[in-house]
Amino acid sequence: MSLQLPPLSLYVHIPWCVRKCPYCDFNSHAVRDEIPEQRYVKTLIEDLKSELHYAQERRIESIFIGGGTPSLFSGDSYKHLLDQINQLIPIASNAEITIEANPGTFEQEKFSSYKDAGINRLSLGIQSFNDKHLSHLGRIHSADEAIHAVSLAREIFPNLNLDLMHGLPDQSLEDALADLEQAIILQPDHLSWYQLTIEPNTEFHAKPPTLPIDETLWTIQEQGQAKIAEAGFTQYEISAYAKSELKRSRHNLNYWTFGDYLGIGAGAHGKITLLDDNMILRRWKQKQPKTYMNPETRLQGCEQIKTNELGFEFMLNALRLSEGVPSRLLTVRTGLPVQQIENELSKARAMKLLCEESSLIKPTKQGRLFLNDLLELFL
Repeated sequence: MSLQLPPLSLYVHIPWCVRKCPYCDFNSHAVRDEIPEQRYVKTLIEDLKSELHYAQERRIESIFIGGGTPSLFSGDSYKHLLDQINQLIPIASNAEITIEANPGTFEQEKFSSYKDAGINRLSLGIQSFNDKHLSHLGRIHSADEAIHAVSLAREIFPNLNLDLMHGLPDQSLEDALADLEQAIILQPDHLSWYQLTIEPNTEFHAKPPTLPIDETLWTIQEQGQAKIAEAGFTQYEISAYAKSELKRSRHNLNYWTFGDYLGIGAGAHGKITLLDDNMILRRWKQKQPKTYMNPETRLQGCEQIKTNELGFEFMLNALRLSEGVPSRLLTVRTGLPVQQIENELSKARAMKLLCEESSLIKPTKQGRLFLNDLLELFL
């Protein structure tokens, strides 16, 4: 197995939010006292310093600031953070730098300062434009606030994503399509549109809400995708739709093509290729902010991805892409010869879950619909 260095991205996690949503299984903590913003930013920089040797002379091609609610932090904090990152590991001049934001925390002056800091892509967590559904989801913003936030954001950021969910508690087909219609009217560059799932260790898991029946969910998916396509968006991943190739999420594409990424922040994960040791590592940080900010307890774990797991790990990401990936990318990213999974590929093609072209690993429409079945072939 001979590895090559893939592109490098950086994920930054901000763990605080105003209120924990009942469906959320991300590492987020409701604000109870004053957020230690300056100390946390200082810790992020220290964290990156400890990971410098993993960059292996690469630039950072994309940065994603996620949470939690990153928009609780100031523009000055992000300017300082990005300046320090660039001094430690050069950020590519054309890098995509994304921040997640909650419409309930949207302030025009603050978000203009984000752009001035170097952030060039905004992802707004709308979830719904229906006040009833927003209440069920525990969101802190109203539909009017969401529309107002999007209108302001369009004037500030050259690349805007709206995050929407469907299959919500007591949501009808008409409700779901109305959310999409409102989103399309607001003219975002990118849509993330995905079905609500009930995850362990969430309030919804402990007290399950009444969700639409499977037949309704299927119809929402089918008609919703048609509506998005009619509006000029191309579906390039299971839940990602872009107006043009230039507006696709480059950071997420690096994940899905099995690129490398450093992860800094409480609960952040990283995946790193080590050429000298001919291995691929996963590293993850402590979830609790206080534990994370202690340098002696910051790193929670580090492990090598086993050779016999690399094929599945690659497919888990690559098969999300509608256009697929070249077969040779498996070798480029994992060091494994394609022949090592040829039996699985042949079986998937015989089941009409993968396209017939041997130089391309691409799910068919059937494969996208039954992705879990397709992935099981590579376990």
